[in-house]
Amino acid sequence: MSEGCEDRYCFIAEWYDIHAALKRRYQFMYYVKDKTVEMFDVKNQRVFLKRTKMEDLRLEDLYIKNTLNVFSRQLTFVDYGDEFTRRRLANKKERTLGLIKPDAVPKMGQVLDVLFKNGFLVANMKMCQLSRHEAMEFYKEHQGKTHFDTLLTYITSGPVIAIELMGSDCVSQWTDLLGPTDPAAARQNAPNSIRARFGKDSIQNACHGSDSIGAAARELEFFFPSNDTPARRNTAKFSECTCCVIKPHAVKSGAAGDIISQIMDAGFEISMLQVFHMEKANAEEFYEVYKGVVQEYGAMVNELTSGPCITLEIRAKDAPKAFRDMVGPADPEIARHLRSRTLRAKFGIDKIQNAVHCTDLPEDGQLEVEYFFRILCR
Repeated sequence: MSEGCEDRYCFIAEWYDIHAALKRRYQFMYYVKDKTVEMFDVKNQRVFLKRTKMEDLRLEDLYIKNTLNVFSRQLTFVDYGDEFTRRRLANKKERTLGLIKPDAVPKMGQVLDVLFKNGFLVANMKMCQLSRHEAMEFYKEHQGKTHFDTLLTYITSGPVIAIELMGSDCVSQWTDLLGPTDPAAARQNAPNSIRARFGKDSIQNACHGSDSIGAAARELEFFFPSNDTPARRNTAKFSECTCCVIKPHAVKSGAAGDIISQIMDAGFEISMLQVFHMEKANAEEFYEVYKGVVQEYGAMVNELTSGPCITLEIRAKDAPKAFRDMVGPADPEIARHLRSRTLRAKFGIDKIQNAVHCTDLPEDGQLEVEYFFRILCR
């Protein structure tokens, strides 16, 4: 495609047809100028969707492994569809690992807010607890150095949050945002960097970043394995807890860090956190209690499957009720009139895109947490 032509990006997308019990594959074309899409059925060699306008679709939403709803079909992008798209977007969709270390976990919301404000996309994220053996594997290039044992003791002293970051020149951009390894040097030379703001010393320096594209690939595979390797142990406690889901629209808008900060500032413990790309069947199962009860059920499912969401295990005394009070009424307009300090009043748009889901019934708090962190994490 010449530079004078309209930009058209092509991906290979899959849709699971539950009636036929098979995956159908499409060429998915997105035209930047007028925000239209068209789809071509690969197997049957025919047009599946004529060029149609999709105002809410952004080029940033199109990347490998992401999901997208198109006319009630949940598509998963599995590959680039042509060399033009690969050449133009591969660098913009570069990936690296960001690791929030134990000393900065209490500041996770602020760190995430910095990421979103600097244009990074969070493609995956998970809180986990490393064993000493796992830490030795992750930091094996430091083996033999004088600080190795101190590093292992520190990184296993509490939970860490592994983040798959995506963006233009992501490895170098993340390295620059982190700042010098020593926070003291960072405060002198890069005062706005993450380590300058949140780091304590050269070991407890808030965050880790991959130092090359090759290292990023290895480190991402360590935390987010692509094969059947068991995932790193999560930190869910399944007691005195309730469930919070930061909905896709709030994640896309960059509000997740601010939401998490406000939850923690209110005195709640976040004992587990993970990004989920919800399949439609799972979203329907999770929201089953609302089926036939609220007329927004179908729209709620569509929103939950429209992109990545962030699920939290929240702990406190009488957690379901206490957190539900903080979330506020389901309709953000009502929340803004009656309870303007609640999360839905601040971050919600309407009854569907109302920022966060919270557990309604006290007896369902642990069940909803188990659904995400035991059933869906298998």
